[in-house]
Amino acid sequence: MAFKQLIVLSAPSGGGKTTVARHLLATFPLMRFSVSATTRPQRLGEEDGRDYFFLSREEFTKKINNKDLLEYEEIFGNLYGTLRSEIQKSLDNGDCIIFDVDVKGALSLKRAFPDETLLMFIAPPSIEALEARLRKRQTDSEEQIHLRLERAAMEMQSLGAFDSVIINDNLSLTLREAEETVRRNIYVD
Repeated sequence: MAFKQLIVLSAPSGGGKTTVARHLLATFPLMRFSVSATTRPQRLGEEDGRDYFFLSREEFTKKINNKDLLEYEEIFGNLYGTLRSEIQKSLDNGDCIIFDVDVKGALSLKRAFPDETLLMFIAPPSIEALEARLRKRQTDSEEQIHLRLERAAMEMQSLGAFDSVIINDNLSLTLREAEETVRRNIYVD
């Protein structure tokens, strides 16, 4: 079995992928987080270069035109993408990287690096549970919640393309299952 260097987590907004990513980073100290580029506004507590590379739309468009992005997509009016240079540098260094991306981004990474990529989907137990999570975090308008739920239904249709699907119904079980899946697929000293 070939060991994976790119661990790609995807889930609908509010599905728990960021929580799972943080747990995996704490569990596997040699793993590092892939920082995506985005045009969305920086949120309170976020740091440029740590949480995202915050770019203007003009800067992002220039990177698209220069083919500096491995994948990108516009989601809810903001652009998100993965910088090709960051991934190649990490692969060349033998690093194990974890990604927190949408379904389209996950599938693009798998196409670009099929042998190096493990795709994991963190699924909500139901659309109703997802809606409750989105409302609880109080960061989105009613319209944004509606759009996120529509997108979630579309993303759930891609489950068959993922190497692992974890239903996030019980957080401690979800974290344990994600950890076991990664442990089976990466080289651990």
